[in-house]
Amino acid sequence: MRPLNSILSRVVALHIVAVALTSLAMCMALSWLLNRATDNIHDEAMSKQAAAIASYLRMGPDGKPVLQLPPDLQGIYSQPYNRYLYAVVDENGIALFSSQTNGAPVFSDWARTDLSRDETRHGDATISGVSLRKTLDGKDFWIQTGENLSNRDALTDDITRGFFREVGWITVPILLILLVIDIAIFRRALRPLRHASLVAQDIGPTRTDVRLPADNMPLEIKPLMMAVNRALDRLDEGFRVQREFAADAAHELRTPLTVIRTRLDLVDNQEFVASLRRDLDAISHLVNQLLEFAEVETAEISPDETADLREICENVAAFVAPLAISQRKTVAVTGSEESVLVYGNPEMIRRAVLNLANNAVEHTAEGTTVEFLVQQGGTLSIKDAGSGISPNERELIFQRFWRRDRNRSGSTGLGLPIVRRIIDIHDASIRIEDNPGGGTTFTVAFRAYPHRTPQT
Repeated sequence: MRPLNSILSRVVALHIVAVALTSLAMCMALSWLLNRATDNIHDEAMSKQAAAIASYLRMGPDGKPVLQLPPDLQGIYSQPYNRYLYAVVDENGIALFSSQTNGAPVFSDWARTDLSRDETRHGDATISGVSLRKTLDGKDFWIQTGENLSNRDALTDDITRGFFREVGWITVPILLILLVIDIAIFRRALRPLRHASLVAQDIGPTRTDVRLPADNMPLEIKPLMMAVNRALDRLDEGFRVQREFAADAAHELRTPLTVIRTRLDLVDNQEFVASLRRDLDAISHLVNQLLEFAEVETAEISPDETADLREICENVAAFVAPLAISQRKTVAVTGSEESVLVYGNPEMIRRAVLNLANNAVEHTAEGTTVEFLVQQGGTLSIKDAGSGISPNERELIFQRFWRRDRNRSGSTGLGLPIVRRIIDIHDASIRIEDNPGGGTTFTVAFRAYPHRTPQT
């Protein structure tokens, strides 16, 4: 059985169990109350019957009791199925009058009080009734009335079945309506949690200032929200220190690098100077990318910013063309010749395209072309004819400082992580594919700005 993962589903499931148990308890309680009410009605009826018979009991001229019941009262005790019984007994337990054919008392053993509730067995039947005392001329007599419970139980069963049949169709819908109302109440009670979940989705490396709303939370959840916010405070401080350290370190490194490059002009050994300049260029490239990475880590873009992807690609292609030509490679911009507007910051997108272009120029083979394919809909593909990227490396290349060959100079392992970060903050996507003739294609899909046909 799959566990219930949501609070709402758990509460609803427990509520259904509670409603089922409550319904069962209600049925048992109603059945008990109905039987109790039937017993009370029975005892009251027996007492009234005994009192009615007692009203017709009197002493005769000869000093003996006389009982003359009216026809309607006699009819009650002359029913063929012998439902009701009566007897008048003296203090010795001798039946003076009886509705039974054998003239026996209804109860042979009874409490000799003014009124007692008694029960006895007549064969397979249970007789339940009362014994009422009546005094005539100083003598005590007891009027006993009883009811055959086998007939009473059948009547009670009929009443019970009718009761539940009549009430059931009302009770079940009421319980279902109650369940629906409770679900609505539970959903409303959990609304602050759902709102907090939506807020939590915005928390990221560039939005470490976002905090979960704890003011309107239930008392049981509020301590958790406050603890999460305190943890976010600590994370925010850690991110801030990390970003400031990277930026400060890069800034501080620029000055001594510039000084060293200037002093190299005073050295006579040109071969040694050329080697040092290559090392300085590599260090300067690393410093610049560290600064760029620290900048994009905290960058935010406006939702209504737009950029022309075609124009950006043309500018980047013109920028990297001299480097490509010096390595006997070419650069081409193809695809849509019209403007391709996308949502995003032009400078940030230019940095991403430039890093992809530098990567393509670096890895494409001599005599080949790096192609910028710009398409309407906000899609840019940069194709090279290099050695390709294996499937198991396509995620690793976006990790900071990851390099396939760490002995290879010129690569810092930060270019593609910067691209991924810029793509993430633009809510764009990037896909890597192998070219049929060899090489790799990086395809970036930005959110396209709605194209408007110019009016004539």
